[in-house]
Amino acid sequence: MIWRNIASNFLTLLIVILIAVAATVAWAKREYSKPGPSTLAACVRVAPGASLNAVSQQLAEQGVVSNAYVFRAGADYAGKARDLKFGSYLMPPNASMEDVVAAITAGGPSTCGTEVVFRIGVRENSVVLRDLDAETGEFAEQAKYVPGAEEVPAAIAAAEQKPDARLRIAVAEGVTSWQVSEGLKQAGFMAGEIGDLPPEGSLAPDTYDVQRGADRAGLLAEMGRRQVAILAQAWENREAGLPYDSPEEALIMASIIEKETAVPDERRVVASVFVNRMRQGMRLETDPTVIYGITNGEGVLDRGLRGSELRRRTPYNTYQIDGLPPTPIANPGRASIEAAMDPEDTDYIFFVADGSGGHAFARTLDEHNENVRRWREIERQRGQALSPVQGE
Repeated sequence: MIWRNIASNFLTLLIVILIAVAATVAWAKREYSKPGPSTLAACVRVAPGASLNAVSQQLAEQGVVSNAYVFRAGADYAGKARDLKFGSYLMPPNASMEDVVAAITAGGPSTCGTEVVFRIGVRENSVVLRDLDAETGEFAEQAKYVPGAEEVPAAIAAAEQKPDARLRIAVAEGVTSWQVSEGLKQAGFMAGEIGDLPPEGSLAPDTYDVQRGADRAGLLAEMGRRQVAILAQAWENREAGLPYDSPEEALIMASIIEKETAVPDERRVVASVFVNRMRQGMRLETDPTVIYGITNGEGVLDRGLRGSELRRRTPYNTYQIDGLPPTPIANPGRASIEAAMDPEDTDYIFFVADGSGGHAFARTLDEHNENVRRWREIERQRGQALSPVQGE
């Protein structure tokens, strides 16, 4: 009887223990996958050679995870306890332990802390140092300079040498291939020769993460691959009946749209004007193509077009030639490529600047002349030289 009671009590205790263990495991699973306690974005740094134990304690102290033991147990259960990759990682607000483990074991470019961005722009290039503000979870600009015109600030020079600094190349929409190539030559954290200039329009404007010492030609090749993919997808989804015989012609149109307007909502309307003009056998009469014929894409003209330049017949002078110029005049972004493939349905065949950064569109020459009159008055009030205008 005594042994029976002992066995019964032991069985009862075992059941209680099993239930407690099961409840603990269920709780731990919920803790591991539920949203984390941090209400702000957080920068998590994994030092070279850091242990999972040290990282878990750090995360708990930062308030990114609620329980260091559960974090370690979850990483171990997932088979990722030995897969830590050193670097800095930006964790979004309320990131779960599961999300954190996935980020710090996947590796890749550092996504927070310090980042150095080399910006290739239409008018100038610049290098910006940004750090994550721990209170706001936003990046704040710490230093900036123009390469070739200013000395490199010590803060940026030091940041470029940090092993876990995020290095990025940001290419603006509408830059030319010459501008991209020349800009990459100024990026001191990259290496290698450029070689032949990429064809105009063939590079995708975007922001690219690179490693220190990354090959410049390799990055240009990646820009080219992205642009090929973007163009192919847009061509596949294009509106029927467009006056382009090939994706390459559509890319030329996209580059013109890119240079004609900086207003996102205008891209498809501007595209409609040029498509309507082509369908009616009208010349495109667009200044950016004439400018490209003068500069060959090497820099900015920085002055108004002269009458003699508008009268001179060149392959890029769309006041003098029919149809499209022979090549793109810049590297258009995805939005302009998509606008060229899907223009707005309008009757517009003219447009002119409206003084607000956008354009006034017109269906008839009379409407257009009235819009031009208004623009001329704005130019006179601003003391600007009168610019050439379509249809005048």
